[in-house]
Amino acid sequence: MSGPDGYPAQPGQPGFGYPAPRARPTGATAIIAALLGLVAAGAAGYLPIYFFLELPSGFSIGDLPGLALTALGLYLLAALVLLVGSLSAFFRSVAGAVLLVLGSLLVITAVLLEPLAFNGSYGLYFRVQFEFETFVAIVRVVMFAVVPFTLIFAIIPPTLKYLRRRPSSAQPFRPRNQVPGR
Repeated sequence: MSGPDGYPAQPGQPGFGYPAPRARPTGATAIIAALLGLVAAGAAGYLPIYFFLELPSGFSIGDLPGLALTALGLYLLAALVLLVGSLSAFFRSVAGAVLLVLGSLLVITAVLLEPLAFNGSYGLYFRVQFEFETFVAIVRVVMFAVVPFTLIFAIIPPTLKYLRRRPSSAQPFRPRNQVPGR
């Protein structure tokens, strides 16, 4: 049997009792998606908690309009889903990527719903956020920047290949003509 150069194959080369080596997918994109998911989870969880803590005395959560409660609930749910998705991606589960996508979509939905909930326009809402006058505005802008990248890194093929791949045990050397069990 000859090797790739036309010379006789040497022991240890593919085709001489060893299977051809497969390229291992790197986990860089999955780790980046998980780290971005943690940042997005922190930002999405911070916003409703801050809002609830800043409610004036005598004012309850039940007094808020339904869309405002929905937006705040979406932020909390997105934070939980992103946190679980990030941890799952760190443990090489495909469900982690799915949860990161779902959490990112929940954040995007909440961001698009929030100006409507507080009777504002999108232009005014985003202008106030990008003036960076408060810490909450900075948290929102960080969230605006991180969530699309989390979504993209969670759905690209290298991430899914890495999360789907299960390391196999090493195959013992066996010449091709030898029957197993001898």
